[in-house]
Amino acid sequence: MTTPNATIIDFPAPRRRRVSWRGMKLAENITHFVRTLRRAGMAVGPAAVLDCVEASREIDLGNRDEFYHALASCLVKRPEDRLLFDRAFHIFWRNPRLMEKMRDLLLPTLAREGESEGAPATARRIEEALRPDAPPPESGIEDSERVEIDMSMTSSADEHFRGMDFQLMSAAEIAEAEQAIDMMRLPLPHRPSRRFRPHGSRGRLSFRQTLRRVTRNGGLALPVREAPRRHPRPLVVICDISGSMERYSRMLLRFTHALTQRRGTVHSFLFGTRLTNISRQMQGRDPDAALRNVSMLVEDWSGGTRISSAVASFNRDWSRRVLGQGAVVLLITDGLDRDSDGNLGFEIERLHKSCARLIWLNPLLRFDGFEPRSTGIRQILPHVDAFVPIHSLDSMADLAGVLAADLPAGWRHHDLDGWRDRLRAVQAEA
Repeated sequence: MTTPNATIIDFPAPRRRRVSWRGMKLAENITHFVRTLRRAGMAVGPAAVLDCVEASREIDLGNRDEFYHALASCLVKRPEDRLLFDRAFHIFWRNPRLMEKMRDLLLPTLAREGESEGAPATARRIEEALRPDAPPPESGIEDSERVEIDMSMTSSADEHFRGMDFQLMSAAEIAEAEQAIDMMRLPLPHRPSRRFRPHGSRGRLSFRQTLRRVTRNGGLALPVREAPRRHPRPLVVICDISGSMERYSRMLLRFTHALTQRRGTVHSFLFGTRLTNISRQMQGRDPDAALRNVSMLVEDWSGGTRISSAVASFNRDWSRRVLGQGAVVLLITDGLDRDSDGNLGFEIERLHKSCARLIWLNPLLRFDGFEPRSTGIRQILPHVDAFVPIHSLDSMADLAGVLAADLPAGWRHHDLDGWRDRLRAVQAEA
């Protein structure tokens, strides 16, 4: 009930924000963009589409930077996905300058200066993700003719795939390679124990067990033979995740996870500018979940390289804990050290003396003309037992063979003498 002198004030409704930039197709375009990222290899699901649509309603779509960061906050969950998202965003949402730059990156002989080394491989994934499905062949082309051309121009697909460099793989090929790594048989190195076990007709004669069985056999002495028990050696993986190793980090972590799932003791460490222990994160059975946990733990992903400081930190804090019982160390790095204050040669020598075998895995060995000219490589090479490549499925299978072999004390890889001869030649030239 109102009084006769009451005055009713009609407040105007608040002015709404202009929505001229928001079209009816925005949600559909965001959905298509998320699907493109998923085909390119990013782990994004349907919930990410809803998050992106809600984020777009809270920003000014006329500001490209706001739109970029809104989508990035919803889609980029791992540090290694930043480069892929950045290039896909500028291609999908039509940045003419970067589109021209990506055309140049697709041609290796015309790549511009200053571009990162991982750009061609990333561009290939995005191109395949954006490319529509191939049209069906015309009816005038016979299947037999098409098969004959393929067989004359290519070799075995499986052999080519197993020898393919990880950086040249597409998103589908990377997924297939990850499944191959998960199913790869990776036997751990073993060491003889001081205890013995019965071993049939082979092995040495056990006088103690023979005499114990005399009374059971009515005074008849039947020989019992025995052999030393064998236990898996602890395995320590020290992997470089700096910017120069970014193209191989995910596959090498997948390989480390496969090693951890085998029986035995596996300790895993990552380093860029500092050392991080990820042994607990690698124990999960789901490899994708394990890699997500690692990405949230590690803060120096794709940064600088301080090999000397990382190895010194390992020798100081972890060497006595994990290098017992004849451990084998896998050092995964390209040897491009940026730590000018450390003594890399001294730290690597100390690491070599603390373990049974030190195996250096270097993806740069995929190049035929590789020479040990870097200062870091020249300091590491004299103190390792093996110097082998790690860039493809075949190289991982070769490493599995080396780990499974029963190698004597003082063993060295058959190619190590050749590499040391090259090192002496380079030092003589300098």
